[in-house]
Amino acid sequence: MDVSTLFSLSGANALVTGGSRGIGAMIAQGLIGAGADVFICGRKEKELMEAAERLGAMPLVADLSTDAGVEGLAKAMRERVSRLDILVNNAGAAWGAPFDAFPRSGFDKVLNLNVVAVFALTQALHPLLKAAASPEHPARVINISSIDGLTPPRGPTFSYSASKAALNMLTRHLASIFAADHITCNAIAPGLFETKFSAHMFDPGHPKFDDRPLIPMNRAGNPEDIAGAAIYLASRAGGYVTGAILPVSGGSGCFQDLADK
Repeated sequence: MDVSTLFSLSGANALVTGGSRGIGAMIAQGLIGAGADVFICGRKEKELMEAAERLGAMPLVADLSTDAGVEGLAKAMRERVSRLDILVNNAGAAWGAPFDAFPRSGFDKVLNLNVVAVFALTQALHPLLKAAASPEHPARVINISSIDGLTPPRGPTFSYSASKAALNMLTRHLASIFAADHITCNAIAPGLFETKFSAHMFDPGHPKFDDRPLIPMNRAGNPEDIAGAAIYLASRAGGYVTGAILPVSGGSGCFQDLADK
């Protein structure tokens, strides 16, 4: 057992969707630090280019909410690599509105990007994943879910929690069929991390500051927490793990008796 290289990703090709900011950028930074060659995609070209330069990643502009965007990204990857060792499906959307006023469009947009686009992109990149896969070194699909897909959140984000619960099942379903191709499929379910999406949770002046979920470890996650989980699942260390939903939440959402208090 060569423990010194157990978490190495040297020579691996990786794609992180939504990799220009937030959790996606944290994961991309970690994969690069572990030795992978990382592509990141995003909708906003300027933000994407700045992130790519900062991280040392390769940028690909793509809007995964459309069929053309999914196929365009898959085509761009096929033109650049002959194999894809790691696919991190991180791009996603959220929507919040009171129950009585929650619009159908809030479900259409969120379910499309958080579930349908994940399936479509994974399907389109399946040949590249298979090209990288072997019994000794499986290719990896890592879906970024949420603790809200395991425990109902406090806020009125009905389509978001539903989409992440669906993504968890999609992860397990894909894992069951990908095993024959020597591809693992797992999900990470993050709790509270400081991102643009959750910035209000860190602002004492914001009306929702006191709505922060109970976190048994009494802190938010940091970049190493989420990057470490991704590196584990992507590296040799996680080669025998598939169909797992890994909470990275400081205990938030993991203990129902605490969540109910």
